Amino acid sequence: MPHKAIITCALTGVLTDPRQHPVPVTPEEMAREARRAFDAGACVMHVHFRQQGQGQGHLPSWEPSVAVAIMQAIRDACPGVILNQSTGTRGPDIKGPLDCLRAVKPEIAACNAGSLNYLKVRSDGNWAWPPRLFDNPVEKVKAYLDVMAQTGTQPEFECFDTGIVRCVEMYARNGMVRGRPRYNFVMGVESGMPADPDLLPILRKLALKGARWQVTAIGRAEIWRLHRRAAELGGDLRTGLEDTFYLPDGSKASSNGPLVEMLANYARDAGRAVASPAEAREMLGLVKQAA
Repeated sequence: MPHKAIITCALTGVLTDPRQHPVPVTPEEMAREARRAFDAGACVMHVHFRQQGQGQGHLPSWEPSVAVAIMQAIRDACPGVILNQSTGTRGPDIKGPLDCLRAVKPEIAACNAGSLNYLKVRSDGNWAWPPRLFDNPVEKVKAYLDVMAQTGTQPEFECFDTGIVRCVEMYARNGMVRGRPRYNFVMGVESGMPADPDLLPILRKLALKGARWQVTAIGRAEIWRLHRRAAELGGDLRTGLEDTFYLPDGSKASSNGPLVEMLANYARDAGRAVASPAEAREMLGLVKQAA
């Protein structure tokens, strides 16, 4: 029998402007959206923190008090939920993300496993934004992993390209990470891997044998073919307003709930049940953190 699917909801993302899109910002909004996703089948919430000041909700926050308030609100709204903290930031100063890890002690946290030129070109050939480097050198990755080991947090390795997938095996062989790594194949970023279902067999081959993996699909209605194939191949599933605003028919989602509901349907279409928080915790080998 196919193993159950663990569904993650990426609730809000890092820079999307809440004045333009229906992304949650405050602890109350995050809890409300988490509950909608939870009721639809998500047992893991991937969480970014936003600044709470008036007109600042489009900006990231690494203030531990904000992180604690948001995570506690989600816990209260979704009993037993598994929390997954974002850590991604550009530059060498990672004190903020590390302080939040120590304050929250999430069961899972993202660990960006390699660097990426973050680029996009408009139809006229001009850059959509100034070219930038999402820098994740080995020493930065190790600093995150060392603190995650201290907080009892399982790293989820975000991989934007095939070479980054291969790096994760090297981290394991080097002893930087204990146990079998868990992969998150991030697909659809313009300068990273495309959201092409045909890539999944290659990515699975590059990952360590027996390792769990999931797909983060960035884009519009075209990404749903990739989600369906991930469900068919036994991967864990992720969606949310961080990743897309669009349902398979091209209509816009006003909440995380309908996005997660679609993934749950894909899992069931593939003959797989959707994992509960307790089942996911056992499947991932997690130790539940105290609230």
